[in-house]
Amino acid sequence: MKKMIVSMLAGAMSLAALPALAADEVTLQLKWVAQAQFAGYFVAKEKGFYEEEDLDVTIKPGGPDIAPEQVIAGGGADVIVTWMAAALSAREKGVDLVNIAQPYKNAGMQLVCPADGPIKSEADFPGHTLGVWFFGNEYPFYAWMNKLGYSTEGGPEGVTVLKQSFDVQPLIQKQADCISVMTYNEYWQLIDAGYKPEDLIVFNYTEMGNDLLEDGLYVLEENLEDEAFKDKMVRFVRASMKGWEYAIANPEEAAGIVMDNGGQDENHQVRMMGEVAKLIGEPDAKLREDAYERTADALVNQGIIKEKPEGAWTADITDAM
Repeated sequence: MKKMIVSMLAGAMSLAALPALAADEVTLQLKWVAQAQFAGYFVAKEKGFYEEEDLDVTIKPGGPDIAPEQVIAGGGADVIVTWMAAALSAREKGVDLVNIAQPYKNAGMQLVCPADGPIKSEADFPGHTLGVWFFGNEYPFYAWMNKLGYSTEGGPEGVTVLKQSFDVQPLIQKQADCISVMTYNEYWQLIDAGYKPEDLIVFNYTEMGNDLLEDGLYVLEENLEDEAFKDKMVRFVRASMKGWEYAIANPEEAAGIVMDNGGQDENHQVRMMGEVAKLIGEPDAKLREDAYERTADALVNQGIIKEKPEGAWTADITDAM
């Protein structure tokens, strides 16, 4: 009996000495620098929502010289945040990206022009200079110009495209008649620079029906053949959306968490969080098929992609949440 007890104690001690199973690692590459545009992911990490799903998540900020599509193609991330136009373009070039979740239901892209300038409506665009970001951000703009029938090669019947810096200086310095802004970011930079809402004419892509899907979560198609990877993504998306729910309900705390992770100007982050919440709407991460079809059709019509791809999105992950 004594030997049995000693043996059992030894076995228990041996089990206690074993290291705990490591959490599954996930690397997320963001589309841009740390800001409230991505608050849900930072909140999920800070509040332990990823840990609750047995995940060890690394969040990599983006920047002007970082293309998420290239990062994941090179093995630098498991999942990325990017716009669908960029993802479908990359897919056609051989980077087989698949949308597994769509936190953003609406687009935040806008074109703004000074109210005292030459442009009052879409009919005034020809002969003028319009600013737009590149690195995959230009596709919604080009699709819109194509819809209007305007050349983007300049001249009196077309528009001149300014490759815009990632700020509002081209408008302030009068390098362009209109510039691109996001509802949650650069628009407010203009307001902070002294413009009043009535000083600006705003062309909102969503209101015009020209919105293409933004900020979705994408992985490589080949990885979805691995059931363990799919399970990991179900847990990742579930925890991320819990982070978004918390961020929307607690914008000031969320902004503080973003600041702790490299964000700039806490008041701006709080305001951004409020605007981002409008774009997310109900935080269920489900992709609307009609929005996908509109996005893909616009890209085909513009010639950005040759044909609408098969298998570019899946509901398997969100359905399993």
